[in-house]
Amino acid sequence: MDSKDVWHEFKCFGSATVGPRGQVVIPANARKELHIDKGTTLLVFSGPGRRGLVLLKADAVEQIVGMLSERLSSIEKSLKNYVPSEAANENLEGVNAKEKD
Repeated sequence: MDSKDVWHEFKCFGSATVGPRGQVVIPANARKELHIDKGTTLLVFSGPGRRGLVLLKADAVEQIVGMLSERLSSIEKSLKNYVPSEAANENLEGVNAKEKD
């Protein structure tokens, strides 16, 4: 999923109130649309600026971690195969020399 799509798909399903035992009822329309059924495991994260909570389905987090792992492996392979050009080396040497001054 493209990062632009994440914000395009952002949706508010309503509100929920924390009960006396700390429980929150997820709105029915959210459960239905997001396929959150009895027994679905949700991971709880702090939200932006530690001002709230973010709930994510555990299987979704596993998919995200898998995609990130694949991308990191791809980057790692590219770095191992990277051979800097002579021009890049000369520029780097010039930058290092200026830093010493």
